[in-house]
Amino acid sequence: MVERRLDSEHGAAQDSPGFLLWQVTNRWQAAQRAALKPLGLTHVQFVLLASLTWLESEGPITQRQLADHAATDPMMTSQVLRALQARGLVTRSPHPDDGRAQMLAVTPSGEALANRAVVAVERCDRGFFGPLGSGVPGFTGSLRTLAAAR
Repeated sequence: MVERRLDSEHGAAQDSPGFLLWQVTNRWQAAQRAALKPLGLTHVQFVLLASLTWLESEGPITQRQLADHAATDPMMTSQVLRALQARGLVTRSPHPDDGRAQMLAVTPSGEALANRAVVAVERCDRGFFGPLGSGVPGFTGSLRTLAAAR
């Protein structure tokens, strides 16, 4: 019999929800990277571009609002937005009432790319989560619960 050296509450690594989430997340991200590569977007670029496109219909959006929505680090969000801006996909302008804030807007080419990319991402998701079958809505609900608990 082999003596365990890791003092874990789990009998096997596959009993750890955190470890399983790590494995699944890495595999899902690899699938998303492959789906987005032909469009010239990283996954985080897609998330921010698609989120901005989604949110912008509600009115002007600040970098902080976008970072909060996407649950991304504000500094990283700013860096990614600079890259998207350099590609002509988004614009940033000073906030009229807050000199520290930036207002964001998606350009027409950014909106077109976001809409092409969301098709690829959702196709990838259908394939990746397909093994869950009719359990997808319940799984999504569980993820929503965890996301709200932050």
